[in-house]
Amino acid sequence: MTEVEAGFFAGLREAAGDDWRAYVEHPFVQGLGDGTLPEAAFRHYLVQDYLFLIQFARAYGLAAYKADTLAEIRAASDGLKALVEVEMDLHRAYCADWGIVETDLEAVEADGATLAYTAYVLERGLAGDLLDLRVALAPCVIGYGEIGARLASEPGARGAGNPYGPWIEMYAGDEYQAFMCAEIEALGVLAGRRGGAARFARLAETFRTATRLEAAFWQAGLDATGA
Repeated sequence: MTEVEAGFFAGLREAAGDDWRAYVEHPFVQGLGDGTLPEAAFRHYLVQDYLFLIQFARAYGLAAYKADTLAEIRAASDGLKALVEVEMDLHRAYCADWGIVETDLEAVEADGATLAYTAYVLERGLAGDLLDLRVALAPCVIGYGEIGARLASEPGARGAGNPYGPWIEMYAGDEYQAFMCAEIEALGVLAGRRGGAARFARLAETFRTATRLEAAFWQAGLDATGA
């Protein structure tokens, strides 16, 4: 990854400022790290995250349509396949560990925070180009990696006493961290091809908005349980 490629995301992150910190340091996230998050809030999150993944898959389908090159189409196709054939199954299995079976997942409707974020991501992709879409997705794809790595470094976060240790392990693990780094690099390459520097102000606003919507997704889990 070149300095320029990494610098594009770093610029977005810096431009988001307090909004980014409010997202990655949200009380929901802190509760994951120290194990104090109410279990009902986490179960709410797991169900809504499943519904989000369905829309996330649609976004990768849209990415293929918005692609200019065969390589971009292949990348979108690979992402869609991984979500539908691997990630969704893993998520269902993880939910089952928390007593949430597939019929529960299918019976629940998306709440306001889920609808708001997924609608925004798809709108930016439909109204803009592939770079607009990938920037709107970046707080989720890259933010989870940053959160996982930070929480994993905190004492006791991955210990047997923390019920959220496996979640932290998943996003702090080598596989997801490599995925995050690849996404940062791909975003920088795409920005170079799509005039990201000239469009930075508008892209930064997209990133800030998506970041705020991600923070609202965390907050919805707390609000649902009165936490």
